[in-house]
Amino acid sequence: MMIKMNDNKNDWGDKRLEIVLGNLLRWGVIISSVTVLAGGVVYLIKNGDNAPHYHTFRGLVNPFHSLGQVIHGTLQGDGQAIIQLGVVLLIATPVARIIFSIIGFAKEKDRLYIAIASIVLAIILTGVLSGIKA
Repeated sequence: MMIKMNDNKNDWGDKRLEIVLGNLLRWGVIISSVTVLAGGVVYLIKNGDNAPHYHTFRGLVNPFHSLGQVIHGTLQGDGQAIIQLGVVLLIATPVARIIFSIIGFAKEKDRLYIAIASIVLAIILTGVLSGIKA
């Protein structure tokens, strides 16, 4: 008696889920790294000739406190904003991985892992959202 395995391309098996999640993490890190590098280049081009004043401390002149400010600064070509956008992308990468894991587990109908991944997502989002200033 021979058992035929389901070779349907829409079948979300463990191996396919691992490949998708691995690629998501890989590309998230690559894209965020390239974004930070580009921001660093832009920052150095615009501010590289400024001499630092070590005798007096000055805080950030134009800090970015929200995602909207980071995006606005990025669109304006601000190097610091582009660097911060890269950091935001790096932080968003594992969050996206958890969301895709939940989707994959839902397609596999694995309730235990859906619950565990949802708890992890809730903990991460609570931590991130509790640090946002109004």
